[in-house]
Amino acid sequence: MPGYDAPIREIRFLLEDVFGYDQNTPTLPGFEEATLDVVLAVLDGAAEFAKDVLVPINLPGDEEGCRFDGDAATTPNGYREAYDLYRQNGWPALASAPEWGGQGLPPSVALMVREFVASGSMSFGMYPGLSQGAYRAILAHGSDELKRIYLPKLVDGTWTGTMCLTEPDSGSDLSRLRTRAEPEADGSYRVTGTKIFISSGDHDLTENIVHLVLARLPDAPPGTRGLSLFVVPKRLAVDQPGSHAGAPNNVNTGSIEHKMGIRAQATAVLNFDGARGWLIGKPHGGLRAMFTMMNSSRVGVAVQSVGVAEISYQNALAYAKERRQGVAPTRPDAPASPARNGGDTRNPIIDHPDVRRSLLTMKALVEGMRAFYLEAALLLDVRAARAGSPEGEDAENRLALLTPVLKSFLSDCALKVTDLGVQLHGGHGYVHENGMEQFYRDARIVPLYEGTNGIQALDLVLRKIGLDDGRVFESWLAAVDETAERAATVASLGSMAAAQRLAAARLRDATARLRAWSNDNELEAAGAATDYLQLFGLVALGALWLRMASAAHAGRERERELAPFYNGKLGTAEFFFQRLMPVSEVHFDAVMNGAGALMTLHADEF
Repeated sequence: MPGYDAPIREIRFLLEDVFGYDQNTPTLPGFEEATLDVVLAVLDGAAEFAKDVLVPINLPGDEEGCRFDGDAATTPNGYREAYDLYRQNGWPALASAPEWGGQGLPPSVALMVREFVASGSMSFGMYPGLSQGAYRAILAHGSDELKRIYLPKLVDGTWTGTMCLTEPDSGSDLSRLRTRAEPEADGSYRVTGTKIFISSGDHDLTENIVHLVLARLPDAPPGTRGLSLFVVPKRLAVDQPGSHAGAPNNVNTGSIEHKMGIRAQATAVLNFDGARGWLIGKPHGGLRAMFTMMNSSRVGVAVQSVGVAEISYQNALAYAKERRQGVAPTRPDAPASPARNGGDTRNPIIDHPDVRRSLLTMKALVEGMRAFYLEAALLLDVRAARAGSPEGEDAENRLALLTPVLKSFLSDCALKVTDLGVQLHGGHGYVHENGMEQFYRDARIVPLYEGTNGIQALDLVLRKIGLDDGRVFESWLAAVDETAERAATVASLGSMAAAQRLAAARLRDATARLRAWSNDNELEAAGAATDYLQLFGLVALGALWLRMASAAHAGRERERELAPFYNGKLGTAEFFFQRLMPVSEVHFDAVMNGAGALMTLHADEF
């Protein structure tokens, strides 16, 4: 069974040395008590929960899967007990408002905990994961009555939440949604329709499930402009005429999906058969309200990606240090390796250059991914504390720009890392009992849900880089350039800074080309979108690796006893810029070529 130790030292380095956490988040109104010491204490508890409770049920839960008896879904053995402990320990309430029973900690703290939970069991983490999105959508758009009924239960984890968008004939194209909502005299609505691929759509962990459902009113205009959002509980939350609180609400599970991965997660087909629902926000304003939940979930997908990639890397590294195979080549001037283990001269596979290439790729991506989501998480802190202020608006705009990159680039990285984890184990990685192939299967969902990565790339190119006439992008890129300029003043970081400046210049040129295309040739922009997103992601990671390298250089001078840790950071940064960043040129060339080569064949010529 795979092992896991939460990367608290890594997070401390990022918060303390790279992002200056104590000089930022605890200075925000409402977060004064969330000092670094408090955060680390919370993370210690989450680390223990992930290691001792979740890791032991993850592999068996994958093998057992969820069950459906034609009426209700049941989670694997151990999941109910784990969820009860999760709820009793207060984990669902971390970042919720005290007004609704929450602990009032910054959003960044909840996301760090979510990383540990995803490492322990990605399937488990999805059950409470969407509840935060449901909480935020109702908090932002719901009536006072809806808040009073639903928020306390979502906050303490007594109920969980879902997001119900997809239908059999409507995936990413929400304009085709057919679920309808008929108004009742008492102010409620009767919701009828079928939703598919609903994560945590049915399970036995909580007494109720709060579904947020997109549907159409009778007078709805066509397309996405006619969508409204409704809260539709599995069981009635209050007494209704002819029924009572706790009565079934005509939300029926048609089936659960049999999936490639996340098999301990009950992904359901839900049939709403005249179920009672209540409007969230304004009629026909459902998409705006749903995006509050969806954008929260997209950042959550980025965090999931880091969690599953981290545990894959940890186990690949441990295996590479203990597995002996062959005799590794050495530098011509290196001393001969002494015989080990009674004359066994085979090397641990970590001594082989190609294995090191794999491990360094995994390390560079995992640690860069974590820095990327934490940078965004700290923006969430600012947005939450400074809502309505220019500072809060700036944080909101930068998050809007970065969210499609976070979701897509990090999920692609998670696939690459977990794939390398299987490869590094050789045949043992392909065997279920060793757990490595499960990480890859679980990770395969993250580029798919909450908007496929191709959809995210289109959103970035056609909408986000043009925010505020491009000023949001230019502000972010100016900060990236400033990072490179500061790093260039350190002699040992000069070549890295030069590589970063070159990649950032390519991104600026590519952005100008795409913005011109998006005005008069959307086909060319669409054809270049995925490569552009990859280029953007590499530049973003490059800036973060420069910040980490600068912090490691200063830390090594300050704390010589921690030299191995800081040397690891500097060596990995050098690897990133020498072996991974050069791919940015390939993506740049592809962007500048537009859609031409993609459209040369007619459909019957494939």
